[in-house]
Amino acid sequence: MKKDQSIASFPLGAGVSGKLPPGAPVRKLMFPAGFMLAAAVFLAACSSNPQVTRVDADTRTDLSGYWNDTDVRIVCDSLINACLNSPRVTQAIAQMGRLPVILVGSFRNDSDEHIDTSIISSVMEVAIFNSGKADFVAGGGVREELRVERQDQQGNASEQSAKALGNETGADFLLTGSVKTIVDGAGNTTTRTYFVNAEMSSIETNVRLWMDQNSEIKKVIKRPGAKL
Repeated sequence: MKKDQSIASFPLGAGVSGKLPPGAPVRKLMFPAGFMLAAAVFLAACSSNPQVTRVDADTRTDLSGYWNDTDVRIVCDSLINACLNSPRVTQAIAQMGRLPVILVGSFRNDSDEHIDTSIISSVMEVAIFNSGKADFVAGGGVREELRVERQDQQGNASEQSAKALGNETGADFLLTGSVKTIVDGAGNTTTRTYFVNAEMSSIETNVRLWMDQNSEIKKVIKRPGAKL
């Protein structure tokens, strides 16, 4: 029984015009079907177009085992609820007779991996601000830009529209935090536990108004063993 083969005919000995002299034989080159299939698979593998699948923003995904957007949501939801429902925060607001003004400070990354901690502080700032329980003043690079613009207006804007110096609203509290990890492993298995701390301190007295810690994120990562 003959195997299935894909056959392509190529005239041998043809000139530039592609014509054969009268009576010239036509030879057939034989390409096995398996060769054609392998070539098709190779060309498909060389395609540079990635496969993209859109999912809901709240879909939990874990690809590498490292910190990701799901961890941010879990941690921030916990810390925000703890802050807004803190008896100390509620008491401070009542005593002040007005909304406290908060400045977002640094959220340090003390873990063993790259984590953009500004996402954590930004999510917390937006949630607390939208709760209506506190006001925020600009800090960091934004504050410096505002000060440069205000200074520039003194010599370039009209007297009526130039904003006065020395009228910034001072913050009452400073919101800071950190992310730490504990990593344990044996063989091809690693455990990663994340500790995210957040605290709010009085700028005038250094007294801490509120603090909390989230340690809900714990992952066990099993890597495939080396194949001999």
